[in-house]
Amino acid sequence: MQFFPPDHPLTQALTERDFTEPTAVQTAVMEPAAKDRDLLVSAQTGSGKTVAYGLAIAGTLLGDAPLLEPAGEPLALIVAPTRELALQVHRELTWLYRHAGGRVVSCVGGMDPRAEQRMLARGAHIVVGTPGRLRDHLERGGLRINRLKVVVLDEADEMLDLGFREDLEFILEATPQERRTLLFSATLPKDIVVMAKRYQRDAWRIAVSAGPQGHADIEYRAVRVAPNEIEHAVVNLLRFVESPGALVFCNTREAVRHLQAILLERGFAAVALSGELSQHDRNQALQALRDGRARVCVATDVAARGIDLPNIGLVIHAELPQNAQTLQHRSGRTGRAGRKGVSVLLVLLSRRRRAEQMLQSAGVQAIWSGAPSAEDIRRLDQERLLHSPFLTEELGDDDLAMAKALLAERSPEDIAAALVRMYRSHLPAAEEVFDPGSGPAAPQPRDARTPREPRPRAERPGGLPGEAVWFRLNVGRQKNADPRWLIPMICRQGKITKQEIGVIRIFEHETKFEIDAAAAEKFLASVARIERADVRIEPLDKAPHAEADAPPPRAAAPRADKPAGHKPPVKKKWKAKAVSGRPKPPAL
Repeated sequence: MQFFPPDHPLTQALTERDFTEPTAVQTAVMEPAAKDRDLLVSAQTGSGKTVAYGLAIAGTLLGDAPLLEPAGEPLALIVAPTRELALQVHRELTWLYRHAGGRVVSCVGGMDPRAEQRMLARGAHIVVGTPGRLRDHLERGGLRINRLKVVVLDEADEMLDLGFREDLEFILEATPQERRTLLFSATLPKDIVVMAKRYQRDAWRIAVSAGPQGHADIEYRAVRVAPNEIEHAVVNLLRFVESPGALVFCNTREAVRHLQAILLERGFAAVALSGELSQHDRNQALQALRDGRARVCVATDVAARGIDLPNIGLVIHAELPQNAQTLQHRSGRTGRAGRKGVSVLLVLLSRRRRAEQMLQSAGVQAIWSGAPSAEDIRRLDQERLLHSPFLTEELGDDDLAMAKALLAERSPEDIAAALVRMYRSHLPAAEEVFDPGSGPAAPQPRDARTPREPRPRAERPGGLPGEAVWFRLNVGRQKNADPRWLIPMICRQGKITKQEIGVIRIFEHETKFEIDAAAAEKFLASVARIERADVRIEPLDKAPHAEADAPPPRAAAPRADKPAGHKPPVKKKWKAKAVSGRPKPPAL
């Protein structure tokens, strides 16, 4: 990576870190046309943007001098959306500018502001921080920016998503007008373009594309799951995809806590990242992932934004992202620095259309399938054991002597079985999961689609259009059976959709309902696994009659003889006004 002369301090730092081949964004920002200009850069996460703008601002900070002048008021200001990203940028720029005598100071929320003020008072060349904390130091006078030469907005789209627009505008308005402004963003929504026009001058536009399928180093998969098997699918994916580190995304803090507890119970070394954690706990979790004590991180979008964790080869979206941009940000945690990664979306059948639209909007093609089964994982475990270093590495004399002693006492089958038990004892158990349906068909051009024919009427009134199988549920009118809660319960326990349920007949003590014949076998196998004494579902031999089990008609009460000419008393009628859909009783 020869952007500078061999004796340049940044060249020495890059050589020590074995940076030999620059990434596309690093090459782009060092083009002669980009020198000393404002830059508007869009590139995927994990493309080396931190080092890229560290290189891009070197000429502005150093000029032709081999070393930076003594630290005083900062020359560069780096604004990042989250604490983790700011601290990560602080680490990267510290080693990059170490030989140049650079002093880098971080100012982030969750840290002691008085300690940060003391560090700023001692002088800094580069200040890295989050928008809120930087604004606080500016307003209190702890951060002086009269000599500022360059401002970098890192992950600008995320900062706007997190509501930092006012803080960013305050910071940019306070900085000197003659500064350079470098704006880096994974995506360029309208708000980013408007901000660039307002605060940049003659900006050089750089767009680093990741190809027609999104990030070139990420394989996207979409896994069909039943509503009550999301946790089981996560467990099997973590067991199936061989990766030293994995990141599992949930949409709420409660879901993060719940899923982490399940993974810990199954035997995974898992940590959590969410907004309710203190900075100390967040640092501890990240450090456990970096040094290998934890393999899985369960996180929310906000908590995981901007973090760069090593060896993340798998990203699981336990809950669908809100939009295509969030999908890209989440998936960008893997497939970094030229390494391959896998991004898996868990998709309920009811959310499949939304998932397809999101993938199309993100410009990626996903492979659709069911979750890995327990049998698939057992078969893969066998292959991994056969290629394990325990069997492939050369044995020493002590190992051979112990092996001969074991063979003298035990048969080869016993020893092999003991090896298998030892191997499996360290692995979390796989879960039995069902594939709730087939994947989506490839979309056809509108002109090539066949015209939709009217749906044929059901063979039975209100039933399914094709063959159906009847089932019985031991809950009826006596226990307030109602389709509003029966249908979700049947779908949840049988791992089917409501479109596969036909006629529902509710009797006094039981309910009988239809299931599409194509899904009946899967439905029966699923409900057979439910161990609940209060709710039982079992198949019926034949379709019930609508009149069966109906309550008997009420008998007419005998009337006493009345004398001739007797007229019954006239009952007063009242009309009630409807209030909130209910009749109002007469006043007493």
